[in-house]
Amino acid sequence: MNKQLLSSLLLLPLALPIQAQERVINGCTLKPGAQCEGVDLSNQNFQHIDLSGANLSGANLKGSDLRHAVLKNINLEKANLSEANLARADLRHATLRGANLSKANLESIDGWALFAQRANFNNSNLSGANLQFSRLSAAQFINANMQAANLEIAWMTKANLKGANLKNANLQEAKLNAASLENADFSGVRKHYATFQATYMEGCKNCPLDWSKN
Repeated sequence: MNKQLLSSLLLLPLALPIQAQERVINGCTLKPGAQCEGVDLSNQNFQHIDLSGANLSGANLKGSDLRHAVLKNINLEKANLSEANLARADLRHATLRGANLSKANLESIDGWALFAQRANFNNSNLSGANLQFSRLSAAQFINANMQAANLEIAWMTKANLKGANLKNANLQEAKLNAASLENADFSGVRKHYATFQATYMEGCKNCPLDWSKN
């Protein structure tokens, strides 16, 4: 290579890095703060995506892969997340009121102080999930796997936990008044200062049947 050509090459500007394009699906630009009510995002791969503060109320995310997704402060009210995989997702302060999470994988999520009143968690996997301070009144957890979940100081009034597996869960100071624990497994549950006023416990394994006498 001659000296003149080498000098010309050295004067060329360095190439700027190419920025990753934001994904757009069915008119929804997927980014933090996105406003995509009712959008169809079913059966998509969203691993590690950041949708912090987004509004996806009423959206269809059935069967989508949201493992390790950042979903802090997201609005998923009445969204369809059935059969979705949210393992280890960040759902702190998320809104899931009335959402459908049946058969979803929520293993080891961080759902600190999330709002999921009247949500459907039937047959879902919540093992190892952090739901401390969460609002779960009237939510459905029928046959859910909640082993070793952290539900400390959770509000679960009128929640339905029929057949739920709560082995080794932390329910200290949780409010389960008027909830159903029919046929649930309470083995190894930490329940100090939890309340069970008018809670239905027929067939529950290791439930505090004499709670009202304490």
